[in-house]
Amino acid sequence: MSRFLKEALVSLDAYIPGEQPQDKKYIKLNTNESPYPPSKLVVERITEEEIEKLKLYSDPTCSRLKSKLAALFGVEKENVFISNGSDEVLSFSFLAFCDGNKGMAFPDISYGFYKVYAELYGVPYERIPLRDDFSVAKEDYFHLDKNIVIANPNAPTGLALSRTEVEEIVTKNDNLVIIDEAYVDFGGESCIPLTKKYGNLLVVGTFSKSRSLAGARLGFAVGNTEIIADLEKVKYSTNPYNINRISQIAGEAAIDDNGYYMANAARIIETRDKTAGELKRLGFEVIPSKANFIFAKHSEISGAELYLKLKENGILVRHFSAPRIDAYLRITVGTPEEMSTFVETVDRIIGR
Repeated sequence: MSRFLKEALVSLDAYIPGEQPQDKKYIKLNTNESPYPPSKLVVERITEEEIEKLKLYSDPTCSRLKSKLAALFGVEKENVFISNGSDEVLSFSFLAFCDGNKGMAFPDISYGFYKVYAELYGVPYERIPLRDDFSVAKEDYFHLDKNIVIANPNAPTGLALSRTEVEEIVTKNDNLVIIDEAYVDFGGESCIPLTKKYGNLLVVGTFSKSRSLAGARLGFAVGNTEIIADLEKVKYSTNPYNINRISQIAGEAAIDDNGYYMANAARIIETRDKTAGELKRLGFEVIPSKANFIFAKHSEISGAELYLKLKENGILVRHFSAPRIDAYLRITVGTPEEMSTFVETVDRIIGR
């Protein structure tokens, strides 16, 4: 690091994204991307005429995309915020709603960026332990004098709270409750309808998972008009043109072709459940998942060793070194063919 870095950031542990190796072709099951391409409509909308318009700034209001998302979710346009990936709306939320006095609470095993954002912005935080079965205990989030962020379904476990459980958390807190629904289309229950009832709820979503646009960097949030206005204020104070022209077009087309993506989500759910069953047959302990990944461990091989063996065989999965979860692997659900190859490879590895 340089001598110019401010002291508060010297000890910051930055978020570590999943591997993107370029040395050879891998079956990529490590970053929870969709195995299916964007719809043909997305490709058709990115015309040569639109590409020529890249010399112009994009629409800072994202007006058309907001309107389409609002119609999809049954809310008003003023209830929608568009972000450069859901990470940006999370970052803006820590910046806008937390300070040295008003901290943030989140599960101890969850999306790693929550801790990073808290430390980046000097926000006091509380990491609330998951239960022994890795579930979030709703009661642990009642009457906290802090803002709250919960990934639902959670990552890397895939477990989810019901909408009723989330509503209890919202009603038992005066502060902001952020529900991060990156994986909700794979079996979770969206809490967007609750934003019409409660002024302290913000629901965050992404186009990266079920809508096959991870490379477009497109996210959104739904909440009451005051919260959305706060986020817009932060956006216009940092990067008003945060969504590029092509990503806006792709997002609009993805909403117009929503049926294609929901059908893909159903296919991923089917493949996930079949793969989970096959792993159980091989002796794995598998956490029930409502996400597009599987969280599993085997008693006869460590998570680290299995991760390395799979990588040697051209398959990437995600291993975390945290003590409570270091025996597990998080396995993104790919195509049926990819998952068959994965299971066959695991079978050979554990069979030695």
